Amino acid sequence: MKLIISLLIPLAVGFTGSFFTTPEIGNWYSTLNKPWFNPPSWIFAPVWTTLYVLMGIAMWLVWKSDKPERAKQRALWLYAFQLFLNFWWSVIFFHFHQPGWALVEIIVLWISILLTIFSFAKIDKTAAWLLVPYICWVSFAMVLNHGIWVRN
Repeated sequence: MKLIISLLIPLAVGFTGSFFTTPEIGNWYSTLNKPWFNPPSWIFAPVWTTLYVLMGIAMWLVWKSDKPERAKQRALWLYAFQLFLNFWWSVIFFHFHQPGWALVEIIVLWISILLTIFSFAKIDKTAAWLLVPYICWVSFAMVLNHGIWVRN
């Protein structure tokens, strides 16, 4: 049951965020001047779905760990905070059309992911490593966000 809950939480965050993202892809986002390395729009859904599944497995590994509850609670609060920021980036960027503020927010998101990785590593190394693709993708998204902000 913990695994199912752990998978559903990030997938629900992503699904909810998509309500703010999807309508803007063909409208506002398609009109933006984007950097040459901007991937095609269809790539984002499978990448994010994969990342949310990896995040869920990482959460589950921490949650089921026999490490002290205090360490697990701290790690899971950091995890929840980065998920909160993950959701709000979509709202700020896509719904409010604010790439500059989204850039500020994604920097804070990146820092919170890094702190979550360090916190997870104290509990379960595999859980920490499962978040590495996520921080790599967010690093790419940060560069892309910056490029969009500068060009628009």
